[in-house]
Amino acid sequence: MSVPVNGPVTMIIEADGGSRGNPGPAGYGAVVLDGAGETVLAEVYDGLGRATNNVAEYNGLIGGLSAALELGATEVDVRMDSKLVVEQMCGRWKVKHPAMAPLAQRARDLAAEFDRVDYEWIPRARNSRADALANKAMDGGSSPSVAAAQPGGAPLGGAGESSDPSGATTEALSARDVVTAVAGPSVAPTSSASDAAAAATAWTGQIGVPTRLILLRHGQTELSVHRRYSGRGDPELTELGQAQAAAAARALAVRFTAQEIEIAAILTSPLRRARQTAAALAETTAASLQVRDRLIETDFGGWEGLTFAEARNRDPELHARWLGSADVPPPGGESFASVGERVAAEKDAILTEFPGRTVVLVSHVTPIKMLLRDALGAGPSVLYRLHLDLASVNVAEFYPDGGASVRLVNDTSYLSGL
Repeated sequence: MSVPVNGPVTMIIEADGGSRGNPGPAGYGAVVLDGAGETVLAEVYDGLGRATNNVAEYNGLIGGLSAALELGATEVDVRMDSKLVVEQMCGRWKVKHPAMAPLAQRARDLAAEFDRVDYEWIPRARNSRADALANKAMDGGSSPSVAAAQPGGAPLGGAGESSDPSGATTEALSARDVVTAVAGPSVAPTSSASDAAAAATAWTGQIGVPTRLILLRHGQTELSVHRRYSGRGDPELTELGQAQAAAAARALAVRFTAQEIEIAAILTSPLRRARQTAAALAETTAASLQVRDRLIETDFGGWEGLTFAEARNRDPELHARWLGSADVPPPGGESFASVGERVAAEKDAILTEFPGRTVVLVSHVTPIKMLLRDALGAGPSVLYRLHLDLASVNVAEFYPDGGASVRLVNDTSYLSGL
């Protein structure tokens, strides 16, 4: 229904989308408000079947633009918590994923119907109305007016035809997702997301959508320059360490964007060297940052700040036993077995909190080795045989059926120019 006007009509769109599993059951929601942001003029939301977060976010934008157009808006201010959608619609990021291109084009076509469209990224906390509608859609709800608010009368992501001239349904578009690990082998698009998930797990035989842990070691400190035990001490990153953190952040952000990976959260050790590394990634990706105490490095006790040789010369018998058993702690410190217990507890908490999502953990050499050991199902000896460089990236996936897979170990390819 068009509203006759004598001048510009400005409206605000708050849009969101979500997927429980990424890919998984998905839905979108959008709220259209008056120009002052005080009066809700329309709410649209609907389920999408199985789709990714990014597909759902684009459907939220399309639903909001369609509704605002039908309400007679000539100018719109779009607010979303999807940095990917905002940056792509502003033209600063390219649309590379084949499943995104038709959705992005549909959004651009709708945006062209307005005299002005401005996009603003907002934190998720400021997008609660659209988020609530997206969750309502994922629970099986749909807005009574959603069909009327969209050209062609078919709900986005439903069984009807979209207004795309290709005649493809949005349901089909949302299902064409590629499931890949960071820097892992590509999986060609398949006819359905379930097929893609099956292709990604065919070699391991695991069942379900895994929780992917991207394990990033912190950058260089003065203690690491001199190869000294660095546990609970709290040195800052060196200048090179800061450059390493920035390079890791840039490389991961590019990979996340290219592979349409949405980061559920960045979890970091409380120590300064890890928090500085994590902050660089959070600034680049706009993902939320949380401090998790159980990701802290081993407490090396009386050996803190010593080199390997200095610790061995000081406590030769204890040092030899420590190297031979994960149950032996340094003087006044923490055994590797104790580290393994707290890291395992943190892993279990993460899998419960972020099922089927991708999470970045910024930590230290021992906790990262513990997680890789757990994923490999290996014994204590693997802790002494794994080498992890500063600012290296590792990827482990943990499945709902208890299985796991290591997809990447000690990637430092992006540091070659430093």
